[in-house]
Amino acid sequence: MSESRYDRRTLLKNVLVGLAAVPAAHLARTARAQAALPHLDEKDTLAVSLGYVHDAKKVDPNKVPQYKPGSTCANCLQLVGKEGDEWRPCNLFPGKTVHANGWCKVWVAKPGAK
Repeated sequence: MSESRYDRRTLLKNVLVGLAAVPAAHLARTARAQAALPHLDEKDTLAVSLGYVHDAKKVDPNKVPQYKPGSTCANCLQLVGKEGDEWRPCNLFPGKTVHANGWCKVWVAKPGAK
């Protein structure tokens, strides 16, 4: 009988460390992918059709009845990515990032948002 290179305890430790590294690697890969996405241009055809602006303060509530004061991309259900980032992906604009202070006509309040 040949001697094992690792005992069971060492093997189990290594497996657990490897499993713990998988979510961390995924988070790092996701962050790199988001950083590589271009910012949405306000002149983009879809952005124009949805009334997207980088700064919600520029929206005139008299001209855009859907606008609710205080609504921004940061408190919209469609925004994804890391909370607090200035530019984040939006479900409505695949492959692009929107400004957290931005707004569009499809804004929907996140659950629990003010």
